[in-house]
Amino acid sequence: MDLSKLPNLNALRAFEAAARLESFSGAAQELFVTHGAVSHRIRALEDELGIGLFVRDGKRVRLTEIGRTYASQVRVAMFDIAQATQEVRSSDRSRRLIVSTLPSFAGRWLMPRIGRFVELHPEIDLELRTTSVLVDLRRDEVDVAIRFGSGDYPGLDARALMAETYFVACAPTYNQGRLPRMPAELLKARLLRSEHELWHDWFVVAGLPDAPEPRRGVMYEDSSMLLQAVLDGGGIGLVRRSLAIDHVASGRLVKLFDIEARSTISYFMVCLPATANLPRVTLLRQWLEAEVARFEQSYGSVALR
Repeated sequence: MDLSKLPNLNALRAFEAAARLESFSGAAQELFVTHGAVSHRIRALEDELGIGLFVRDGKRVRLTEIGRTYASQVRVAMFDIAQATQEVRSSDRSRRLIVSTLPSFAGRWLMPRIGRFVELHPEIDLELRTTSVLVDLRRDEVDVAIRFGSGDYPGLDARALMAETYFVACAPTYNQGRLPRMPAELLKARLLRSEHELWHDWFVVAGLPDAPEPRRGVMYEDSSMLLQAVLDGGGIGLVRRSLAIDHVASGRLVKLFDIEARSTISYFMVCLPATANLPRVTLLRQWLEAEVARFEQSYGSVALR
């Protein structure tokens, strides 16, 4: 058999899905493509085979007899391919460690440190995924998630990792180096805003309980974007200690006052109970705990509530 004459795999996937669902629209949703793309792929497959696989009646479609037979055979073949692929992945799965976390935490805290873990454990193939969406550990085949939250994760093994505080910072060149000396001066300054870092709690700690939340200027969705704007001299920001303190130590940022507001949420290492004691997960947990301890020793600890 000449395998070079096999139909296009994307066309076969579109055909199998449309045949199983008896709907081009349903196949499009399942494959995350447009209705037109599914229709085009199936039409191309029919042209290549020289035979009709579907009878089209307006927006409705139904399989021809030969299309039904072909669909059952294609489904068996694709199942065999999927099973073979799963077996290959499973054979190497014990080496892979899939970690999901926020882009901000990954970029500003984890990435500068993760090389040490790789050097300590070259036998582990680390895969780091970043997303702002709460992943489903079982569905997405994620071993570990590092989350910023309350720690209330029903059905999961959640270990407290690191507490968080907020402080006010700006670039040393902000306002040509003429930086605020008193918290009250912030009320006339260009304050940067974020959906996640609200100023109210810090104003209360700073003795300004009636100070209004900033209402003008760019609203940053991601904490790392806000921090970058501060680093670039775009204004004064309320920043997370975990993301910003290294830049204070290097001189790229100035911490304006010795005032911090404690966050009501913290970082947690989360995994499925069934994977909590796997060797690769245990090694990551031990390494993270050691890195957090080193971080706290360098910059001062914050007790978890």
